[in-house]
Amino acid sequence: MRNLLLLFVALILFSSHDMFLKLETYYLQADTPSSIQLFNGTFDRSDNTIDRDRMADASLFGAGKRFPIDSNQWSDKDGATILNFNTGAAGTWVAGVSTRPRNFAMYATAFNDYLEHDGVLDMLEWRKDNDALGQDAVEKYSKHVKTIFQVGDQLTPDFQTQLGYPLEFIPLSNPYDLHPGHSLQLELLWQGTPLTNQLVYVGAPKMSHEQAHAAGVAHDHPENAEEDHNYVLTQLRTDADGILTVNINQKGIWYLRTIYLVESQEAGLTHESNWATLSFEIGDGYHHEVVEEDNHHHEEKASLGIPAYVYWGSSLVLFLGLFLWFNRKA
Repeated sequence: MRNLLLLFVALILFSSHDMFLKLETYYLQADTPSSIQLFNGTFDRSDNTIDRDRMADASLFGAGKRFPIDSNQWSDKDGATILNFNTGAAGTWVAGVSTRPRNFAMYATAFNDYLEHDGVLDMLEWRKDNDALGQDAVEKYSKHVKTIFQVGDQLTPDFQTQLGYPLEFIPLSNPYDLHPGHSLQLELLWQGTPLTNQLVYVGAPKMSHEQAHAAGVAHDHPENAEEDHNYVLTQLRTDADGILTVNINQKGIWYLRTIYLVESQEAGLTHESNWATLSFEIGDGYHHEVVEEDNHHHEEKASLGIPAYVYWGSSLVLFLGLFLWFNRKA
């Protein structure tokens, strides 16, 4: 009976273990009141709030500066923890939260179910291959979550700032400079060093048949994709340099999540895990919009002005006329 009770408690606690920072819209105006939601659950739902004393770090980074978040900037609403702040100067900004470690003891069955449910498949396979499925676990875990948002129209390199978290995603290009048809490369760092062959889940907005047709892409999901409410989850792995390549096929809010779990030699523990997530929004892309506007501007000028061949032909005739007139005067 006690085993069943602990298993039930463990499944409840670990069925919604992810943490995300997310916004209603990732495009904000400069110097205006705004808010960011801290979800503890799934990307679509927060099951409980986060105590302020559990946050080892909470920061905003933009305009080349790091701004610590004060505990009184947080509030709670509908199971989510809300960050209330005023946006700063125009640019690409980063917000991050890193939690202090906690320990949790699980019987073997609960631990195996948690590994499968949360996608820590490498450790699950190791336990199968090494006849360790019957071993109980005491895991120390902490979470490190980031979001990237755009303030105003100016793109800045702050998106690639390292916040110094044990595990974090670093984009190699600005997500707000991209549009569908591009790919986004990210580096996954563990203690500041590239983490290789790490399993990562990418959440992309679901596309309807109509959206897929309009975007000119196949509606079929990749073989390694699965559906999760409003998102299609794709399994990817970092390469030998710790780089992950995400193909962007849809506008909307995207996220990444990963769990780096290893065996622990610390007294009283069997495992240690670090969780990392990142969210951002894909739009039309800054350069895409500029090109569109420039093309429209040139087309407008062409429609209202004189065709090029008429302009150059007239100029040549005028030049020859002036040349002959001055020669006659001489």
